[in-house]
Amino acid sequence: MLGIHDPLLFLVSGLLLNMTPGPDTAYIVGRSAQMGWRGGAAAALGISTGCLVHVLASAVGLSALLMASATAFSAVKWAGAAYLVYLGITQLFARAQPAAAQPDADTAVRQASLRQVFWQGALTNVLNPKVAMFFLAFIPQFVAADAPHKALAFLLLGIVFIVNSTLWCLGVAAVAARTARRVRGSSAALLWINRVIGGLFVYLGVRIAMLEAR
Repeated sequence: MLGIHDPLLFLVSGLLLNMTPGPDTAYIVGRSAQMGWRGGAAAALGISTGCLVHVLASAVGLSALLMASATAFSAVKWAGAAYLVYLGITQLFARAQPAAAQPDADTAVRQASLRQVFWQGALTNVLNPKVAMFFLAFIPQFVAADAPHKALAFLLLGIVFIVNSTLWCLGVAAVAARTARRVRGSSAALLWINRVIGGLFVYLGVRIAMLEAR
């Protein structure tokens, strides 16, 4: 009805893309090892929220405008690169405290940390033009050229992709948190996790800075 074709191929392709390890997976695993299941889940939901923003923008044509405008593309690119490098440097110099040493009564601090992880995940996706390029390249392949409601078809496929991605990422967070349960009691291990996450952010920032519109 909406002009969507090959839905099974779309689901399989999306699943394979989600299962491919990448920066998002590394961020979720790192936060899961650092903060447990809740930290990994907050990271996964933040990343999904960022993807949803791109899908909504693509559906109404904003991402296409971004790709067409060199000035807009550069503005978003440099803002995203600067933000990621800032996060990376902050994380590299952050001090780690073992989870076992954190008082249970400090609920407000933990909730604030989870909110920070969520928004970091969301903003790293929103400010990454490469994510917009991915959705603009992948989803239209499953929307018929003569579809009566292209934007609605695009939006529906994007939401399906994000839901599947979120479920996969939550599973990754659960496995990573369970595997790294012992690690969270070691300040030295958490310090290295901070450094890995910080290095990842700096790497992503440099990659985005080198990205060119096509």
